[in-house]
Amino acid sequence: MNSKVKFLTLASLTLAVSSLTVSTVVAQAKLTNQSKLLINGIGGVRIGMTVSQAAKAAGIKLIGDSANNSCYYVKPQNEPKNLLFMVTKGRISRVDVRQNTQITTLKGAKIGDTEAQIKSLYPGKIKVTSHKYVQGGHYLTFIPKDRANQNYRVVFETDGKRVTQFRSGKLPEVEFVEGCS
Repeated sequence: MNSKVKFLTLASLTLAVSSLTVSTVVAQAKLTNQSKLLINGIGGVRIGMTVSQAAKAAGIKLIGDSANNSCYYVKPQNEPKNLLFMVTKGRISRVDVRQNTQITTLKGAKIGDTEAQIKSLYPGKIKVTSHKYVQGGHYLTFIPKDRANQNYRVVFETDGKRVTQFRSGKLPEVEFVEGCS
């Protein structure tokens, strides 16, 4: 085999392997019930992305309210269910997890966890305040210590005993008790 043929064979093999790697990465990035909620997004979706950037990063179609509102929600067309993205000023500003017990935070917190479990997962980083609408309920707010994430929060809503829903995102939207209302 001459060196030109060896080079072309190697180049073709490298190209085949790299395209295989790219499709594997894309498949892994698809938003699913196993995606982890982060302080600044979920899966490949990050706070600050446009809806089209988020849909591309999630590998799914996002549907929802009309984009002419100053605050609106979009959600995956199919799965994962009960996952909502708040959009303000044309960009994703918060992620809400409601009635989905499969999605967890990076540390494993999820709907159904006790208040004590949340506090133990985030020792010394949870601020507890009274729930505005649920008597005896609380907002358990994770406040990051590192300066880079100071404008982000994770808010767990409870009935006083267990987490009923949670969300992450940037200030001030992450703390809007009534969402876009």
